[in-house]
Amino acid sequence: MYASVADLREEGVTAAMASDARLARLLEEATATIDRVTGWFFEPRPASYRLDGRGAPTLELPVPPIVLTRIDSAFEDGAFGQRTLTPLVPWGVPRLPIDERAMIVRGSPVAAGFDGPRITLRFGFAFPRGRGNVLVEGLWGYTEPDGTPHGRTPLAVRRAAMLLVLRNLAPLGNDEAVEARSRWRIVEERTRDQSYRLDPLRVRAPVLTGDPDVDVLLAPYVRPAPLGAA
Repeated sequence: MYASVADLREEGVTAAMASDARLARLLEEATATIDRVTGWFFEPRPASYRLDGRGAPTLELPVPPIVLTRIDSAFEDGAFGQRTLTPLVPWGVPRLPIDERAMIVRGSPVAAGFDGPRITLRFGFAFPRGRGNVLVEGLWGYTEPDGTPHGRTPLAVRRAAMLLVLRNLAPLGNDEAVEARSRWRIVEERTRDQSYRLDPLRVRAPVLTGDPDVDVLLAPYVRPAPLGAA
């Protein structure tokens, strides 16, 4: 989860407002919502992916890798593994132990100029063409630098998760819940003695969750379109 119950307690959510168990459920829901609207996730998670090789040195990845533990490819006969590592036959893929000098990895913790996760093989090697013929395993997640090898959940994503919990904190049938879910739609309010209009930029926030305060935080973290996509 992208925030903790302790984080919400520090923001002033008392036990009278919600129990630890309810806050944990709401945080889990908020985390799933953020994963869905952004297209990837923001904490270290182990996973393996079978991807399509294109006969090129670069392989686009579905999530930024933090640590790669295995890279294998299948050849025409369907057997996984390396045939040769000589540049004269550029169809080999370095196997364990992975030599970082043989590839360039764009992953996490994400540095400035990040434009998408990928692996690029060096020295004339390429990923063999095929469907689901490249197996990549490791620890994955979009994280930002914090001085540790794995990085941390981006602070904006953490804040967005807490805002989603706070928005959904009131019971669904409660009038406060209805107001919290529709508050972002208000453009202008008037009373007997005064009125105010909200900043139009706020109204035109990108629509991801439906809450502009959350969407503004998440917009920079939406997964970019794949290379070559129309």
